[in-house]
Amino acid sequence: MKNFRSAIVLCGGKGTRLGALGKKIPKAMIKIQGKEIIWYIIKILKRNRFNQIILPLGYKGNMIRKLAKKYKSLFNKVDLMNTGENSNIGKRISLVRDKIKSDNFLLLNGDAIFNFDIDKIFKKHQQRKKDITFIAAENTYPYGTIGTRKGKVIDFNRNLNYEALKVRNKNSYTAFNYTGMSVIKTETLKKLKNKYKKASNFETTLFPLFINAFNAEFVKLTGFWHSVDNMKDINIINDKKILKKKYISLKKIKQKLLK
Repeated sequence: MKNFRSAIVLCGGKGTRLGALGKKIPKAMIKIQGKEIIWYIIKILKRNRFNQIILPLGYKGNMIRKLAKKYKSLFNKVDLMNTGENSNIGKRISLVRDKIKSDNFLLLNGDAIFNFDIDKIFKKHQQRKKDITFIAAENTYPYGTIGTRKGKVIDFNRNLNYEALKVRNKNSYTAFNYTGMSVIKTETLKKLKNKYKKASNFETTLFPLFINAFNAEFVKLTGFWHSVDNMKDINIINDKKILKKKYISLKKIKQKLLK
């Protein structure tokens, strides 16, 4: 439908890599600089003209429902849908698929904070009539790196930013960092019906189908993106001493969203 722009925010999984914190709350409710991840996500989506936001609830979904009551105005036009405590991602998407109101929709994980021009990427996807547009971004490599040039060691770094990987034995192949965000043509997803419903890994099952049978492309975002996968990712963005640039960038984003 022309008057709608839909987004599905995957927020039903268990934060198994978050230890004790993941046992208490869903990942989307982790607080980063005093606000829940889902707070940032919904704010940014609405600012990019998404007027239908679907949250397929699963693990501790009742806590997200309670949060919706706390932020009544924020969760206006947000659809909270129960999709099962232990459902895999493929099943969750199949259960909400028929609720999508727009011709194309944004699919994203509920464990990343971002701030870039999604509106521009969404429009480009529509204009080029793609079936799927993967969104890639820079990421922070958390380990030490030894920099070389022409076989000579030139530096040592930690928390190095990278956007792509050099893959062994594949000289002409470049692997870009996927953000967990993609714009998908709704009709194409529906054509695939339930081919991904029982997949143990939704992405490695569905995305090759899109790439091999349909029209796929990728775009690199320009702006802020930070994924929260483990406790180290939380500490990086909550502690200015660890990674000052990211901490300050997010602080500025939060201040704008509070206005």
